[in-house]
Amino acid sequence: MLLCIDLRAVRVATAMVVLSFFPFALTAQEKPNIVLMMADDMGFSDLGCYGGEIETPNLDQLAQGGLRFTQFYNTARCCPTRAALMTGLYQHQAGLGHMTGNYGVPSYQGYLNDRCVTIAEALRPAGYTTLMTGKWHVGSKPEGWPLQRGFDRYWGTPSGGGVYFKDTLQIRKEVFFVDGNERVELEDDFYITDDLTDHAIKFIDQAVNETKKPFFLYFAHIAPHWPLQAKPEDIARQAGRYDAGWDEARKARFARQVKMGLFPEGTRLSPRDQDANAWEQMSPEAREDLAHRMEVYAAQVQCIDQNVGRLVAKLKELGQFENTLFLFLSDNGCSAEGGPGGFSRGKAGAPIGTGLSYASVGLEWANANDTPFRKFKIDTREGGISTPLIAHWPKGIQLSGGEGRLVDAPGHVIDVMPTLVEVAGATYPTTHDGKEVIPTPGQSFAQQFRGPQEVASRDLFWEHEGNKAIRRGDWKAVRIKSGAWQLYDLKHDRTETNNLAKEQPEKTKELAQAWKQWADSAGVIEWSQLQKQRKK
Repeated sequence: MLLCIDLRAVRVATAMVVLSFFPFALTAQEKPNIVLMMADDMGFSDLGCYGGEIETPNLDQLAQGGLRFTQFYNTARCCPTRAALMTGLYQHQAGLGHMTGNYGVPSYQGYLNDRCVTIAEALRPAGYTTLMTGKWHVGSKPEGWPLQRGFDRYWGTPSGGGVYFKDTLQIRKEVFFVDGNERVELEDDFYITDDLTDHAIKFIDQAVNETKKPFFLYFAHIAPHWPLQAKPEDIARQAGRYDAGWDEARKARFARQVKMGLFPEGTRLSPRDQDANAWEQMSPEAREDLAHRMEVYAAQVQCIDQNVGRLVAKLKELGQFENTLFLFLSDNGCSAEGGPGGFSRGKAGAPIGTGLSYASVGLEWANANDTPFRKFKIDTREGGISTPLIAHWPKGIQLSGGEGRLVDAPGHVIDVMPTLVEVAGATYPTTHDGKEVIPTPGQSFAQQFRGPQEVASRDLFWEHEGNKAIRRGDWKAVRIKSGAWQLYDLKHDRTETNNLAKEQPEKTKELAQAWKQWADSAGVIEWSQLQKQRKK
């Protein structure tokens, strides 16, 4: 009951913020366009502006002319993050407590429920054309696809990804692509990142020149999620870059992060993951294979950046760039699936990087790509749930001297909905199609656009496959599966290297109890119990 009261208070507070940010009604010409772009399985430190060696000049330039958030969070996995991002609710509240499988209970039904609204459903009544390209993955049946959840145009795959080239459909036979609601055949020269951008540019051009409305574009990348597949010319640009291995890459990335101010002096780089091998212990043959895997991964990230450049160029051509809010983030930490060394399960003899190969980058490189944190995708330690977030909006973000700014205030993907509702001059509905809508627990971060702002203290929660976490102020409690609760002081130990649970048992108990109260209200079911239900 206490949580319900808090959530309703958030709704009122959000409405008040809208009034303070926009004290007058916006015309269609004044409303900003919005591009919400999400990478898939990209590590916290992969972008140049977050310490990476991968060349990402277009995203770096947006960061230099905007904001970089240093403590922004996702939910540790693709489907849950997409559900929370799209609805402003925790994933369990929206119906995707795990993935798209239906466990027979509302919080784990595997598709967006009728008690939530998507960003598109919230913005369309405010005069927006709503567009999407990419990976949907929050409802596999046609009645739950984007056009049925508020989008005017859609091109992409309604289910999972895992496809870069047309050839890959021979391996991932269950994946298909649609234009709107109709299945389409792919062109022979198809490459996913380029193709999604082609359709995004087409949709934007039509929105500006034909509908004459501001647009909301949700661009959900498949890259750099496995399999490792990239265009030969992009792979060639990475040649030799990773020959020194993951240990040196982690050190170099961390040094750049500290120099950039992403982490304060005194922050410790987390130890190499306990399951990761030392680079120097690998055989020459293994080093060659593993360095190449990271080259392909880097090529996939670099291709995202190249296409961001194409999108920006189109916005400038149309005269829309200055009044477009551009947000870029990732759905979880880099994937360690395949364990040390990664997996290879494509067509026999197919070189890694090609359409008939099917390989992953491996645990060690995932550890490096999530520098400086521990762990990766699926885990609720910082490496699994921390995402870069870039915000760029020349007309709406105030900067001193025109230079970019770091935002250290903690945030979560549930905050994107109230933020976009605010800047669009829209209203988060109380009902939709005759059903009461669950109030968003998210908190708008639009106030950060006006300058550094203190934010109201609130708890943030996580749960995925039995991995639990809560953040209250600078305290974070974590419980992995059935293990003991751990406690970290993130102000002095963002990399979670000093477990204070024994020194602070009362604080640990306090946070564990708060997490349990939230879990009960949000519909979280213990992972072990959920597995029993799934087997029935």
